[in-house]
Amino acid sequence: MKFAHLLAAAAVACAALAAQAQPAPTPGSGAQQQPGAAPLVEGEVRKVDLPQGKLTLRHGPIPNLDMPPMSMVFRVADPRMLDTVKPGDKVRFTADEIDGALTVTSLRAAD
Repeated sequence: MKFAHLLAAAAVACAALAAQAQPAPTPGSGAQQQPGAAPLVEGEVRKVDLPQGKLTLRHGPIPNLDMPPMSMVFRVADPRMLDTVKPGDKVRFTADEIDGALTVTSLRAAD
């Protein structure tokens, strides 16, 4: 009888260790989304701030950031992106959190 209790305790301990070894899911990550793959999001340029390297966008949902539609200011990964848009332009973009700041990582004109 003691052997059965010892065997059960060992099985529970192994299961607990295996569960701890699994990587924790990140907020906003979906089972169908590849790691590091940010989806294209529809948006409209509201303001371009060249000196600060920022872009104000009215955008649709951003699934990888678990963000609903809204207007907000983003940093841009490459300041040259700001030369390609003006207020009122319809765009498609990807965004991610980089060093704690929400950042547009790619930007192109909407089709």
